[in-house]
Formats: sequence, C-alpha cells, structure tokens
Amino acid sequence: MARKQTLSPSKITTYLACPVKFGWTYLDPRGKWYLKSKSYYSFGSTLHKVLERFHNAGDTGVTTVGDALQAYEDSWIDAGYGSAEEMAEAFGEGREIIERHVGEVLAKTDGAKTLFVEKSLRTDLGPFVLIGRLDRIDEHADGSLEVIDYKSGRGQISEADVASDLAMGCYQLMMKKLYPDRNIIATIRALRASDQASYSLSEKELIELENDLLTIGQEILAMEMTDRIPNRKPLCDYCDFMPLCSKHPDFN
Repeated sequence: MARKQTLSPSKITTYLACPVKFGWTYLDPRGKWYLKSKSYYSFGSTLHKVLERFHNAGDTGVTTVGDALQAYEDSWIDAGYGSAEEMAEAFGEGREIIERHVGEVLAKTDGAKTLFVEKSLRTDLGPFVLIGRLDRIDEHADGSLEVIDYKSGRGQISEADVASDLAMGCYQLMMKKLYPDRNIIATIRALRASDQASYSLSEKELIELENDLLTIGQEILAMEMTDRIPNRKPLCDYCDFMPLCSKHPDFN
C-alpha cells in the first residue's frame, strides 16, 4: 500500500503564492539546479540552531549568554552573502539578537517550562498527512501549551499577524488534535525587534482551517506541471526559477 503524501505549511504557502514555483520546487527535478543559497536562510538557520540548543534542557553545553555566543560562532553559516562586509554586518546583528534573547529568557520568572524544541508533528487529514516542525513548545502553570515560532527577518509583530499566519494555524490544529483538553496558544517571536504577539484559534476557526486545508491539499495533490502556465507576478523578479518560466511561450 502506497504511503500517503505529506504536505507542510511551507509547501502549501509556496503553492498559494505561485503554483508554478511549487512545481519547480517539489515536482520537477530540473528545479533543483536553479536554487541559490540565500543569506537570510543562512542567518535564520544559524539563530534557530543556537536557540534550539539553549532551550533544550538536555543540552547542558548552552546555559549562559557566554555559552550561547560561543555556540553562535560555532554554528555560523556563511552561504549566500554577497560580500564579506554584508556577512560581517549580519554576524554582528546576530550576536546582539542571541545576547538579548538569552538574557531576557534567563531573567524571566513566569514559571513556563520548555517541553520540546524542533518538535516534528504528523496529523493524518485523510487525503494527505499534514506535517510540521515546531521551533519550541512551552507549558504554562495553568496547563496551556504555547507554540513559539522564531522569525529572524520580521520587525514588529501583531496579534493579527499571528492569527493570519498559515503555519501557526497548522501548528495549532496539529497540537489541538494531540492535546484536545489543553488550551493551545500560538506565539511568533520577531527576533530582530525583540517583539512578540500571540493568538489562539477558536474551535470554529480550527474547523474552518481544516476544511480549507483539505480543499487546498487535494488541489495540490492533483497538480501536474503541464496544467500550469507561468504568469508574471511581482515575486518573479526575485524568484530562482525565472530562467525556467521565461522560456514558456505564453509567459508574459
């Protein structure tokens, strides 16, 4: 029996932004030859790795600000930067982010404890399996579970931003199915601005989200590259697959 296909928030988001980009990224093997390293991916991956170690109770090597800064230097990814100056500026900014974040967490006294870091979840939705990897899950004194997602490129964040974020909605849906008796909170932490906001989807909103995911998911599963004619969008100018799409006779 064939295994069910999996869809993640990033796959679904890519499809909604541009089905053709989704095809080049996940369906057509030619697409991989056009993917380029991105400095913002490298920067974000570095920060995520350090915060994963710091918040992991089982990792006793990163428990202080000094430990975290050393882990940051050891984990630095230099791919995708346009120049040494650009990388040096990013490196300095990253150090400030790590120092500030770790200091703030060590000073907190709210009693919350981290249960999981980089937690992988799978939820069978019938036609496909929804998968996700959560940066961090905290448990609060009242039993609430908080899903925390780090954003390295965001500035200020609002409750509305969290409420409309597809990935955070998916994470809440998956967590609610695992822990139906718990209150699930979604929080986006904007690392650059040291800002955060939270939102909890209602039962009605979770049902609506699941129905939307089923509709979109089945559309994605039925997609064929030959079904899609690339049309120019604002994001085309920044897309790695522009050389491929521009070869299509109907691209304009």
